[in-house]
Amino acid sequence: MEGQLLSSGGTAIEAHRISKAYESYARPSDRLKRSIRGVARRFAARASAAGDNAANADSTTFSALADVTFSVAVGETVGIIGRNGSGKSTLLQIVCGTLAPTSGSISVQGKVAALLELGSGFDVQFTGRENVYLNAQLYGLSRQQIDERYDSIVEFAEIGEFIDQPVKTYSSGMFVRLAFAVIAHVDADILVIDEALAVGDAFFNQKCFRFLHEFKKRGTILFVSHDTSSIRKLCSKAIWLDHGKVVAQGDPDDVCTAYLETYYSAGTPASGGSTSGLAPRRGASRDVRRDLINGSSLRNDIEILPFSPDSQSFGSGGARIADVAILDSARRRLDWVVGGESVILQVSVAIGEALASPIIGFYIKNDRGQDLFGANTFGTFADNPVRCEQNDVLRAEFSFVMPVLPIGDFTINVAVAEGTQYSHVQLHWIHDAVPLRVHASRVRYELIGVAMTQVEVAKA
Repeated sequence: MEGQLLSSGGTAIEAHRISKAYESYARPSDRLKRSIRGVARRFAARASAAGDNAANADSTTFSALADVTFSVAVGETVGIIGRNGSGKSTLLQIVCGTLAPTSGSISVQGKVAALLELGSGFDVQFTGRENVYLNAQLYGLSRQQIDERYDSIVEFAEIGEFIDQPVKTYSSGMFVRLAFAVIAHVDADILVIDEALAVGDAFFNQKCFRFLHEFKKRGTILFVSHDTSSIRKLCSKAIWLDHGKVVAQGDPDDVCTAYLETYYSAGTPASGGSTSGLAPRRGASRDVRRDLINGSSLRNDIEILPFSPDSQSFGSGGARIADVAILDSARRRLDWVVGGESVILQVSVAIGEALASPIIGFYIKNDRGQDLFGANTFGTFADNPVRCEQNDVLRAEFSFVMPVLPIGDFTINVAVAEGTQYSHVQLHWIHDAVPLRVHASRVRYELIGVAMTQVEVAKA
């Protein structure tokens, strides 16, 4: 089936104007009246009396999905993003056939394997071994096929002796390990992955993503995540759901950027991850290998491209980011920097209206859209905010050791907000305000490298 489906091309999933609604009743008797009315409609001769009584049923309708239309081509990887309650899980259940839409149509071509809500498809009284056979048989594998793949499934899951324990004793992470291991071995044409991967540990998540990258070469993936960097990294298309409706779909970078603009504009945490109220430590650490490394071809040469004030941005106004620069310790503007050296990131903001508690922050991200590190001013100045009047210029400086970055392109996102870390208004956010281009590096597999203050080796 898999080879035939892939070779034929075409569409793996086609959804046309899917809607899903649920009735909610004020009293149990109202549900009974509605049921009576349904029976009455099927027996027209008795409909008059029963229908009149049921018409008074007190119910409300909740719409989980409304007119959702999209298609997924064979071999495509599509990410679905949206806040909690936006309808993502409902949509996946309809794709998998565990829910039926109230209206609209859905067509799915090929065998679907799904990792949906935690523990779905498992019998908690059974052992892990028994659940492997139960789940794999539900996906159409014969007993002989499961026997042949059992050792590989157990090896993938990495739950050791717990495979022969009832799954009711499993942690949430062990549930995910076993469930993912099964769907990875059932010869599916389409993988449907909900947010269950979020409960797994980092190492197993990396293992899952390596598998998904390999599966992309031969199958179709529908992937739900709150992590926009994962959507950008894995998917060729993204769909943004909000209150059951499709807000946008298309290129993952464009859709994720639009989603984050709305997300951050609605008062979610300000840019930069620091919430500590501690003042920054004075004094710089130094990589003990710096002189040796910088005298070799492994020196991390990072080109700093000019600040781009016209890059894509959003915000309510009231302040404008006027300049962003990377400086040395003498506050000289840099065009190049070496990873592992101390730098100052300086952000200048033109104030357009009086501000009681401005926050300035930044993120540095890679070309996959992953946020590598960042900071903001809130933690340091929460108890003593710098108040600003109209036409003031506010300047923030962040001193840190530039991490060693792998070869490639990076950007700095910069933002200014008004309020607190968890309740604020975004005044101006610039995507890709300062591009960075790394020309040489000793880092090959890590996202970033950090300075080593001491390295020792000795025989025991």
